[in-house]
Amino acid sequence: MTAGSAVQVEGLSKSYGRLQAVRDLDLEVGYGEIFAILGPNGAGKSTTIEILEGHRKRDSGRVQVLGEDPADAGRSWRARIGIVLQETSDFGVLTVLETVRMFAKCYGEARARVPEELLELVGLTSSAGSRVRTLSGGQRRRLDVALGIIAQPELLFLDEPTTGFDPEARRQFWDLIRLLSSDGTTILLTTHYLEEAAALADRVAVVAGGRVAAVDSPARLTAHVNTAATVQWMDGDQLRVEHTDHPTEFIRQQSADGTELAQLTVTRPTLEDAYLQLIGMA
Repeated sequence: MTAGSAVQVEGLSKSYGRLQAVRDLDLEVGYGEIFAILGPNGAGKSTTIEILEGHRKRDSGRVQVLGEDPADAGRSWRARIGIVLQETSDFGVLTVLETVRMFAKCYGEARARVPEELLELVGLTSSAGSRVRTLSGGQRRRLDVALGIIAQPELLFLDEPTTGFDPEARRQFWDLIRLLSSDGTTILLTTHYLEEAAALADRVAVVAGGRVAAVDSPARLTAHVNTAATVQWMDGDQLRVEHTDHPTEFIRQQSADGTELAQLTVTRPTLEDAYLQLIGMA
């Protein structure tokens, strides 16, 4: 295994009876990365993450998270990771600040962030006195993150962090993730939103059939898509469409004699195109 990585996985396998959920999976996440795992339902994402978190035993393979095997790691290791699950907990009639203070006491003053400073970090200062049950979905997710990072973890697991968000709330949440990353936190997230992975992740792993089909930066994955760019423009009252691997050169040639390409649009392959192609090949 490579030294200095936050997460290192070699030959990971896990079965449930006859169902092999994870098959000889390899994965490596560097310190400080935002790393996204993509894949359809049943691809093995959840099982892999649960093994990395130490919540599920593997059948075979080698796993190290922050230098330790999650299957054997103790409380000191667990204090170094943060987990934000897709399902949130119900904190009854507690206010936001009361909830954060309650969690902070579990870690002690030496390790826990100051509750008021934590709320400012996640953008919940104005909601400190609000009952948790009255928060919007976006506010509730910010509270989940606050509780996940209260002990200043080195590695943060995010499971479908923006499910159910409207576009504005989703982008505000992305800003929070970027802020945590700039602080040095390694972030491992699963998401069904391809644009989220493209916007946030330094690297993306596409998982299908329990294996990693590909891992690279969103830009590099997209660059390998076997799909041409689409160039559209109006020629008088007629819509013209051209599919080409070299849209810039095509436009230059079409405009060489001074012809203006009216209402010109260029649609290039996206991470979604790369994802669908990889899933189809798996």
